Amino acid sequence: MTTLAPDVAPGDGRPSVALVRRARKMNRLMAETYPEAECELDFTDPYQLLIATVLSAQSTDKRVNQVTPILFARYPDAVAMAGADRAVVEEIVHPTGFFRAKTDSVIRLSQEIVERFGGEVPRRLKDLVTLPGVGRKTANVVLGNAFGVPGITVDTHFKRLVTRFGWTTQTDPDRIEAEVAALFPRKEWTQLSHNIIWFGRRRCHARNPACGVCPLARLCPAFGEGPTDPAKAEKLIREPRG
Repeated sequence: MTTLAPDVAPGDGRPSVALVRRARKMNRLMAETYPEAECELDFTDPYQLLIATVLSAQSTDKRVNQVTPILFARYPDAVAMAGADRAVVEEIVHPTGFFRAKTDSVIRLSQEIVERFGGEVPRRLKDLVTLPGVGRKTANVVLGNAFGVPGITVDTHFKRLVTRFGWTTQTDPDRIEAEVAALFPRKEWTQLSHNIIWFGRRRCHARNPACGVCPLARLCPAFGEGPTDPAKAEKLIREPRG
C-alpha cells in the first residue's frame, strides 16, 4: 500500500491545501479516464428523472431503464401518476425491488407535486426533500442533471471511493457531502459525482479494485487493496451500463 504524506487540516475546519490538490488531481484523472461520465438513468424531463432516481434505490440503472419506458408510457407526468392504479404501478416497477414501498413513494410524491407545486417538480433542495421517498441524494441528482444546479450525490459508490481516497473519514452521508464539497468549486459538484460513480462501477470495486491499472494509484492511500499486477487487474475492469 502506498504511503502518502498526511493531509493536515489548518485547524479551522477547512481542508488542507495538500488534500485539496490531491483530490482535484484525482478528479482530473478520473475525468480523463472516463470523459463520457454522465447520469446513467434515462429521462426526458425533471419528473422522469425524479421517478427513475427513486426507483433506482437498491437496484441498478440498467434495470430501471428497462422499466421506466413502460411506466411513463402509462403515466407520463405527475398528474397521471397521482391518480394511478396502485396494482398496475406495482406490477410495472416490480423488477426494481421493494416495489410496494417504491409504488407508494412515486404515487404519493406525484400527488404532492400536483397539490403543492402545480404539477411541476420543484427546483429547490428544501422543497424536493419534503416529497415522500426523496432525500438529499435523490434531490441532488435531480437538481444537478435536470436543472443544472450543482449538487453532490452520495450513493454507495461515492461513499466507498471518497473514504478509500482519504478525502473524508465521515460515515454520515450529509457530513460526507459537506466535507467533499469543501474540496471542489461548486460548479464541479455534479460532474464530480458522475466521475466518482463511473469509476466505482467500472474499476474501484468494493471487492478487488483494479489497483494494478488504476490511473490514481500513486495518489491513492488504498492502493494495494486489489491486485497490483496489471494483467490481473485488467481483467477486473467492467464497462457495463448500470
